[in-house]
Amino acid sequence: MTPRATALKIWQAGVDAVGGYGATQSAIQELAPPDQILAVGKAAASMAQAALDHFGQKPCLVVTKDGHGNALSQDADLIEAAHPVPDERSLHAGAALRETVMSQPKSARLLLLVSGGASSLAEDLMPGMSLTDLTALNAQLLASGQDITEMNAQRRKLSSIKSGGLLGFFPGAHVDVLAISDVPGDDLNVIGSGIGTVPETARFSTHTQIIASNTHARDAAAQAAKTYGLSVVANLESLHAGLPTLAARVGSQLRSMDKGVLILGGEPTVKLPPAPGRGGRNQALALALAEQIADHPDLVVVVGGTDGSDGPTQDAGGIIDGSTWTENGAQFAISADSGTYLEAHDALLTTGPTGTNVMDLLVAIRT
Repeated sequence: MTPRATALKIWQAGVDAVGGYGATQSAIQELAPPDQILAVGKAAASMAQAALDHFGQKPCLVVTKDGHGNALSQDADLIEAAHPVPDERSLHAGAALRETVMSQPKSARLLLLVSGGASSLAEDLMPGMSLTDLTALNAQLLASGQDITEMNAQRRKLSSIKSGGLLGFFPGAHVDVLAISDVPGDDLNVIGSGIGTVPETARFSTHTQIIASNTHARDAAAQAAKTYGLSVVANLESLHAGLPTLAARVGSQLRSMDKGVLILGGEPTVKLPPAPGRGGRNQALALALAEQIADHPDLVVVVGGTDGSDGPTQDAGGIIDGSTWTENGAQFAISADSGTYLEAHDALLTTGPTGTNVMDLLVAIRT
């Protein structure tokens, strides 16, 4: 295979290892059957399907992103909503989750399946807050360059179902929370702004577990690299910084790395201009790295969101090498229009929904 094809195979191996179906299937083997299944986030459909296949027909409500519920059987109630900026359907989804939790009997066992994206996909606002307030806050946060922990702290302030609020409505006996982490440190109170957090006042018994993370994806990618006979020069969760700082740092790593594979994970932050073009943080990073490795024909880099989407686009990220950058790339970078540039240079990474969400994954090969 070409280095480009090999890098793609390694990247995909990392994503496949944290698929929502397989991760959930492994985690539920020892759980007692639930009376109600709730799944919310970008990986909600694949997680819920694993639970339905294992436990059989159960009441099941799934809230996920547009187009991410296609693999779900008809045994579940599906609500698709907007991401990354919420819409009216997000409020409908939040109310449906709250009402379903509140309606459970005192003997009920609840299985709550959580993955990233829930901050936008489901919301039930505090009194006095409106959808206009919510969308304005999210648009401002997404353009601010803040990291996910900082953003979700702000989102929780408007919500009655985040940071333990949802399970605070549960009158039943037991809750199992299984989460796929898309945040640094795998903090359940940050994933989906804490929609799966157990409140301190809970009177029910609980079991919580992180069932997939960026670490799992990176380790699987590293193992795949070894099966291709390639050495892993580094395997780090270090993609946590603003775009200019990160591009310079990773660019230096790429130019100086030994022959082999570099595997990085995390979530870059990007400050957007007032009227951004097409793209997301991974496409922006791919374009910035293309400049960093210009005229290095022995380097190829794949960087993409493990959920298969990057910002408000249908693409996951980019695939770049030493020939991707041209001088007019600078203007596309300034206008936050990286997707348009990458498409014109056959450098877009497009996967469709992957059924998981564990931040971003970068795989680089030096030959």
